[in-house]
Amino acid sequence: MNLIKLAKTGVHSSKRIFIIYALVLFLAGCTTLAEEFASKAAELKMQRAVLTGSRFQHVIYIKTGYSSKTLHIYLDGDGNPWIAGRPSDDPTPRNPLVLNLMALDAAPAVYVGRPCYHGVESIGECSSRFWLKERYSEEVVASLAAVIKQLLEQGGYQKVSLFGHSGGGVLAVLLASRLPQTVSVVTVAANLDLDAWAAAYGVDNELSGSLNPAVLPPLSQLIHQRHYAGGKDEVVPPALMAKAALHLGAELIVIDNYDHVCCWERIWQNVLDELAE
Repeated sequence: MNLIKLAKTGVHSSKRIFIIYALVLFLAGCTTLAEEFASKAAELKMQRAVLTGSRFQHVIYIKTGYSSKTLHIYLDGDGNPWIAGRPSDDPTPRNPLVLNLMALDAAPAVYVGRPCYHGVESIGECSSRFWLKERYSEEVVASLAAVIKQLLEQGGYQKVSLFGHSGGGVLAVLLASRLPQTVSVVTVAANLDLDAWAAAYGVDNELSGSLNPAVLPPLSQLIHQRHYAGGKDEVVPPALMAKAALHLGAELIVIDNYDHVCCWERIWQNVLDELAE
C-alpha cells in the first residue's frame, strides 16, 4: 500500500514538474510587441535609445550613414491601437515595414517612436487616448518635434527630411510646418484627410482630438513633397486622399499593385534617389 501511495505521489509530482516546466517555456516564448520590434531593429544593426520630448519619452532607433548635413527621420503608423474591441495595452506596430525602409536608406537616419509606444507606455503621462482619439494631437506632435530638434542639434544637422507610413505620414506633414529645417516630406499610404477617412469608415469620433492636415494651411513651396498611395489599399483608399495631397501642395502618386504595406521596399531606392536629385 505504501509503495502504491508512493508511486501515486511520484506521478502527481512528475505532473506538477511537467506543468511548471511547460509554463516556464510558454512564458519564455511570450514576447511583447515592443520586444519583437526591438529585436528586429537589432537585427538591422540599429541602436536603441530613449529621448524625452516636451511631455513624453520616445524610443528611437539610430542608423548611421554617409556624411551629410541632412538627417532622415522615419515615423511609423498607428500600429495596434485596438485589440478585441478595447484599447490595446501595447500599440507598437507588428509590421516592421518602416524599419525595413530605413535600412535601405544610405543616409543618416533615425526612427522616432511615438508617445507611449515601444514599451514606454507606463512612463510619464501616458493614456490610451494618445494612441486613440489624440494620436495626432498637438501634445503628440509637439513632443515629437522636441525630440527631432534634439537630434538635429546633437548631430549638427542643418536640414531634415521626414518620412512617414500611414499615420506616421500624417505626423510627418504636421511636423514639417513647425520644423524650419524641413526640406522634404515623403508619405506612404497616409490618411492625409482625417475627416474623409473617418466618415468613410463610420468612425467620426475616432480622431476627434487630432489635428487634420487637410484643413490646415498648405506646406511651404520650399518643401519637396511626395505622397504615395497603393491602388489596392483598403485601409486608406487613395480616392479619399487625392484632394488632401493637392491641398498640401503635391499630387498623390498611386502605385496600382501596392496596398497598405506591400510592396513599398521595391521602389524605396527610387524614392530616395529622386529626393537626392
